[in-house]
Amino acid sequence: MTLNRRTILRGAGSIGLSLPLLEIMQPAVAATRAPTAPNRMACIFFPNGAIMDRWKPNGTDGAFELNDTMKSLQPHKDDVLIFTGLTQHHARANGDGGGDHARNASCFLTGVQARKTEGADIQVGVSIDQAVAQRLGNQTRLPSLELGIERGKNAGGCDSGYSCAYSTNVSWKSPNTPTAKEVDPKLAFERLFGKAEDAEQQARRNRYRKSILDFVNEDAQRLQGRLGGADRQKLEEYYTSVREIEQRIDRANQMSPAEIPEMELPAGVPTELVEHMRLMYDILILAFQTDTTRIATFMVGDAGSNRAYHQVGVKDGHHELSHHRSDEKKIAQIALIDEFLFEQFAGFLTRMKNVKEGEGNLLDNSMVLYGSGISDGMRHDHADLPIVLAGRGGGTIKTGRVIENEIETPLNNLFLSMSDRMGAGIREIGNSTGPLDLA
Repeated sequence: MTLNRRTILRGAGSIGLSLPLLEIMQPAVAATRAPTAPNRMACIFFPNGAIMDRWKPNGTDGAFELNDTMKSLQPHKDDVLIFTGLTQHHARANGDGGGDHARNASCFLTGVQARKTEGADIQVGVSIDQAVAQRLGNQTRLPSLELGIERGKNAGGCDSGYSCAYSTNVSWKSPNTPTAKEVDPKLAFERLFGKAEDAEQQARRNRYRKSILDFVNEDAQRLQGRLGGADRQKLEEYYTSVREIEQRIDRANQMSPAEIPEMELPAGVPTELVEHMRLMYDILILAFQTDTTRIATFMVGDAGSNRAYHQVGVKDGHHELSHHRSDEKKIAQIALIDEFLFEQFAGFLTRMKNVKEGEGNLLDNSMVLYGSGISDGMRHDHADLPIVLAGRGGGTIKTGRVIENEIETPLNNLFLSMSDRMGAGIREIGNSTGPLDLA
């Protein structure tokens, strides 16, 4: 006996499910593969470049030692790739004069030269996070998540004739539209999970709903008696996967109060920077852990940020110090800022690794880029950028290495490699010339 694959299990009303390809339909099929954890990608931007001779590791490939700035990364040395030589050419002036900070942020994930304007006619390009989200964002409740520490402005001029929108955003939905970041932890959390009172109302409605599989259960039971052992197992696996998908969609769209993660959140933006950064990093972890989104960006400072870092004894502004003119005292202060920001990032990686997924952890199934569109802040250099990629990308990335590239290798090539592992099929971004080999 054979069945046509158009056979449909029907339940109440017009609800229907088409069957998977069973052995009863054709002689042989490949065994169903067990579901794996999804891959995620996050891009974290820090401003004003770094003191590069304290950033770059000593050694190459797998034989390297972390330098001063990255010493907090030691527990995660085997979980990262450190790159040299990567460049964002279109963050340079290229005839447009001053404005390197605005250009470095706007170009960081787009690879495109920003139109120099302080008006409404802004134009740059679609950033890699949004390009991936446009292809894959329908798989989760939120296509993407954008976080930040400094609110910034999206209008007026901020840097040598460039709109503030360029300095305030790294995520761009279209060439003319930045994807605004959220800096308030409570509002970011509610964007992910909604308000508890809204969820309670929805939960009452959910109690009256039944699973689609419950409607077709009787038909499924009748069909089971006509199938061989392999087909019965396959059909059971099929229904298990459908139920899991159904439950995931239900959780994502109509989360009940009990399912909303518990998290103590302050009212408004925290005044203490360490608390603020940790909360935003933890919200990013929750977003990935709950599969609310698989794509995120986080600006730990706006381009040209002049924040003072009193936490490490730095009283002068970051941007001001970055123009150090080889003053050793100023260089030492910037190095403290670099180390502080990296410590927060390393702590984030620790917490990601503590989230278990199967035989691995959340970091194993993620790609987290940490970097800046400026290398030497004094010279506003956009070559040989400070770039780290953490995570194994679902087992597709060989970590624990320094990957040396020729100077002028487009940073956008790395984005192609990341998008490939997300399954986005993006072939070009900015001045990309082809994906990097990360395996």
